[in-house]
Amino acid sequence: MSASHHNPRYPESFPQKPVSDKPGLRKRPKDAASLLLIDRSQVKPRVLMGRRNANLAFMPGKYVFPGGRTDLQDGSIAAASELLETDQNKLLASMGSRPSVRRARALGLCAVRETFEETGLRLSTPARIDSNVSDHNHPDWGEFLKSGDLPHLSKLRYFARAITPPHHVRRFDTRFFMAFRDSLPDLHIQPLKPSGELEDLSWITFNQALNLDILEITESILKHAQQLLDDNGSSLPASIPVVQYSPRYGRYLREVI
Repeated sequence: MSASHHNPRYPESFPQKPVSDKPGLRKRPKDAASLLLIDRSQVKPRVLMGRRNANLAFMPGKYVFPGGRTDLQDGSIAAASELLETDQNKLLASMGSRPSVRRARALGLCAVRETFEETGLRLSTPARIDSNVSDHNHPDWGEFLKSGDLPHLSKLRYFARAITPPHHVRRFDTRFFMAFRDSLPDLHIQPLKPSGELEDLSWITFNQALNLDILEITESILKHAQQLLDDNGSSLPASIPVVQYSPRYGRYLREVI
């Protein structure tokens, strides 16, 4: 493992008003997931981003990737394919004292669900629902699953993690995934459908994205993703490293694991 300090202070990624600094009131970060969906049909790769509604309490008006907090039921949703073993193992290795395959797949499924809810894009493929997997009729997944298709997890690559600093009203332990727009046959023809949460959806180059109203942690994730694509010829091998951003002593520590 190698590590280097990144950013001399907490980034503006989590602009919520801090809560009391009493240790007993520190909130445990909630599992969350986000997806960088990459379009490589043109000379320069493009990434899907949108602007958060200005009325939202968390990161209002900022440009972000689709994503959100995991639901308890996410880990029980049937899938057409599972996370690759390499990605699953990377997720398990970062879970401390509570690792589980269910929790790992919940993160991947959360990224797929949130992308659908916020953009209308369905990362899925026709498949039979496994009767051994419960909760496939959960209301949060009803609209996604009514087409008869199931989530396609094997196309996701886990590549980054960011943890909200302490003393904030909302804390998230967010895992970032990447996937290609052309990884599924009909994904490129699905129309974008902005939600009430994520607006102004568009496919933009990384340079364009870096000039948007984004937070520092978003900038860091974008630059790391761009470097991975540059280094690997716009592909996502299973061996890509995971970069972790975690708060330490008033700084953000960047670790490559």
